[in-house]
Amino acid sequence: MSLSRKLLVGVALTSLLLGGCTSKITEKEQYSGFLPNYSNLQEVTTPSGEKAMRWVTPSWNPNAYNTVAFKQLELYPAPKPNERVNRQTLDQLQTYMTDNAKSVLSQKYRVVPNVQSAPAGSRVLVVRAAITGVTASNEGMKWYEVVPIAAAVGATQAATGHRDQDTELFIEAEMIDASNGQTVAKVVRKVMGQQLKNASQQVTANDFKVALKKLTSDMQAFLK
Repeated sequence: MSLSRKLLVGVALTSLLLGGCTSKITEKEQYSGFLPNYSNLQEVTTPSGEKAMRWVTPSWNPNAYNTVAFKQLELYPAPKPNERVNRQTLDQLQTYMTDNAKSVLSQKYRVVPNVQSAPAGSRVLVVRAAITGVTASNEGMKWYEVVPIAAAVGATQAATGHRDQDTELFIEAEMIDASNGQTVAKVVRKVMGQQLKNASQQVTANDFKVALKKLTSDMQAFLK
């Protein structure tokens, strides 16, 4: 094979393999349907340096409210635990994230479980949020695996389940002005947890604890 032919094959292989690297944002086909609509979402970089798809009304003012109606993060759609992600993991994530969200919200607002529980005259912001998926998938090929022999090894590892796995937690949320029912902000975000060694290792709530701290700090920054 000529040198130019080898270079062309190398470029094609590089594009094919690196094109499969794990996306840092939720793809459209991964939207759950929890939000009424997904229009106008744009990719943003959060204060913690993570990526998210988000839309915020130009008139957004976190100080316009004194009460937040929020009960807990939902599991949407109805969870289907399996051998990788069991119900205990889902329940632990739901509890942990709900407690974190309430802690952040209560630093600025009165938190009530629903609009009906808000005192008369309250300026209420409704928060709807859900965990819409928890998965583990093969880690994307790295640049140093593009050489033919390393690529062959990487592909074999992926096929046999021995390749490192990326853990992913999907979250969707929206904020609604209770006075007029209008959405003032919405976000779709993928949280990348710790890597697992292979496809047989279970996903646990602890795999996301570090990454979720960034989510908490981003929420604090958004409400300032």
